[in-house]
Amino acid sequence: MVKHQPLQYYEPQLCLSCLTGIYGCRWKRYQRSHDDTSKWELLWLAILTLTFFLTLIWFYFWWEVENDYNEFNWFLYNRTGNWDHWSIPILITTAAGFTYITGLLMLALCHIAVGQQLNLHWLHKAFLVVILGTTVLAMASIEQMWTEEWEVLIISLQATAPFLHIGAVAVVTMLSWIVAGQFARSEKAIFQICIILAYLAVLIALYLVPLTISSPCIMDKKDLGTKPRIIGHRGAPMLAPENTLMSFKRALENDVYGLQTDVMISYDGIPFLMHDSSLRRTTNVDSVFPFLSSEPPSMANWTDLERLNAGEWFLKDDPFWTVSSLSPSEIFEAGNQSICKLIDLLRLAKESNVTVLFKSLPLPPAHPHYKDRINITINTILASGIPQELVIWLSESDRQLVQKLAPGIQHASNVKDFKRLRERGITMLNLRYTEIIDEDIRESASDNITLNVYIVNKSWLYSVLWCAGVQSVTSDAANILHNVPFPIWVMPPDEYSLIWITSDLVSFTVIIGVFILQKWRLGSIRTYNPEQIMLSAAVRRASRDVRIMKEKLIFSEINNSMDNAEELSLCSENRYDGFANDAISPATEAKVHSN
Repeated sequence: MVKHQPLQYYEPQLCLSCLTGIYGCRWKRYQRSHDDTSKWELLWLAILTLTFFLTLIWFYFWWEVENDYNEFNWFLYNRTGNWDHWSIPILITTAAGFTYITGLLMLALCHIAVGQQLNLHWLHKAFLVVILGTTVLAMASIEQMWTEEWEVLIISLQATAPFLHIGAVAVVTMLSWIVAGQFARSEKAIFQICIILAYLAVLIALYLVPLTISSPCIMDKKDLGTKPRIIGHRGAPMLAPENTLMSFKRALENDVYGLQTDVMISYDGIPFLMHDSSLRRTTNVDSVFPFLSSEPPSMANWTDLERLNAGEWFLKDDPFWTVSSLSPSEIFEAGNQSICKLIDLLRLAKESNVTVLFKSLPLPPAHPHYKDRINITINTILASGIPQELVIWLSESDRQLVQKLAPGIQHASNVKDFKRLRERGITMLNLRYTEIIDEDIRESASDNITLNVYIVNKSWLYSVLWCAGVQSVTSDAANILHNVPFPIWVMPPDEYSLIWITSDLVSFTVIIGVFILQKWRLGSIRTYNPEQIMLSAAVRRASRDVRIMKEKLIFSEINNSMDNAEELSLCSENRYDGFANDAISPATEAKVHSN
């Protein structure tokens, strides 16, 4: 009777097949390898890691600048002439690219964890290059066109850094499993020293990051100042068409401190409210008076301006994605708004006893009221009967004339020169939220100057400014900020220090345990699998050589007198693709006994 070696059977490795298949399209067992990764593939891993961090920064940036999406859309409108929600497609594309890159990086790390050779598929490489190039181009475009917006990253970290730090510590702690595995598998002392030093450097730097974190919300709750007052930017543009009576009324319903707007003078001398340099975005001028579409709004007579619809665009463009929240009656009211006169706003403010902040926009030199626009505006204010102390003049030009004609009017400036502010009797400093620093807040408080910050639409930003001590904010989202009773988070310094130190100690303890476990598991094991070596070598060979190698791995002759023809017949009948040690095929066992 001829004895044969027990046939071997490899258990299916579905997870490993998916891992290597998705990353490098290596779905077959013989395509996988435990060999060292080539330098070329290590370079692609470095590019993948770089792309991950760039897309992470870009995604975080674009998520945080949601406060300024409307400003970004308006910015592009001025350059393209078309209003659209440009920011939303950018956000969706960024999220998709970041998710894809994150998935690839996780697959690469899993390859390293299980000791598989990295071999990124060429299609992934192509997508990787496209995403990297697009991200770099997007960042360069922001740097060129919207440089000041990068300040949002710094401000947002005041709200998120303590929590991002804990998340980063958790991620680096989980990576210790891979680092410890590489450390335990390596036979080269130099490599072990390099990997442990690099990991320790990252770890120590991350543990000490809280020393650089400065957030106004890390404070004792008893030191929290009063809630910043809210000024409705052009009314409540999330709930009604901007600069219309409906918008201002909606703002008043949300208990705003003041109403902000921009004033122009019509060709026949009537002050009205308009922000844009044309009528195209916020009226139906294209269909009613096409000849006025490209003209400055101030070059039209009031008799023409009052015939324009100033609400249909709001329902059509839905600039803040809020139209769906309006009732049918509110939608009807919004769709029938007209351009608002300054005197109508002043009378409404007088009835509600709220402040009005406005900027008098310059007129074209050919305008008949080019030289007396200030006089017309001041006369309108005085004629409305509103107390002068409820009016704040935002324009830098003709300030002395305004103080002469109406000495009771308050003044605001956007120039951070406190000595100049005191000398000119200016009572409000009006700055964009990216321009303020702690010193501005302290100095304005000591000089009894109100610090107003614009445009603040998000609760997290409002919370940071509240903790910092800002007195008032100008907002498109009065309906949202009105319902913020307390900063999103306020944490005493001692409590934050305790959380920081505890998280670092827990992380370090876990890392030490992981290194000990990995050293125990892998330190004394050297997996030189001859079958794997042969299969790895077969990847680059011709198909005939691969088939021969697989046949050699499947069978091993024990009896030198075994008939070769019978063995080949057995292989043809059973067609095994792979085998594992010490398992006996039932069919083979039956055949052996029959012999």
